[in-house]
Amino acid sequence: MTLHLHRLWIALGALAGLTAVGLSAWAAHGASAQQRPLMDSALTLHGWHALALLAVGLWAERRPGLLPHLAGAAFALGMLGFCGGLYWHVFTGASAGRLAPFGGTTLMLGWALLLAAALRR
Repeated sequence: MTLHLHRLWIALGALAGLTAVGLSAWAAHGASAQQRPLMDSALTLHGWHALALLAVGLWAERRPGLLPHLAGAAFALGMLGFCGGLYWHVFTGASAGRLAPFGGTTLMLGWALLLAAALRR
């Protein structure tokens, strides 16, 4: 069995896009004025990183190497941490602790890994 990680990044990107649209619909109709700033921040990064995962999947299919896959993993984990931490706060009112800052740092790591992949021959 051959492992095709590029398909995982495309599938996770599609799933992230699907959930971003669904949560956007909920936010438009169900979020309070107090919840909107956190929801908007989470939804913005959620949507952008859904697209980033799709791009990583397409890139990784065409160019071998570990760096695009590490970037994909960082984007997926970072979205869970950053967006998940903000969504947790919106839906429960409770803090998720250091989850959002960890997720944001992991998203930045994903971009740095993608940059390194682009500069590599």
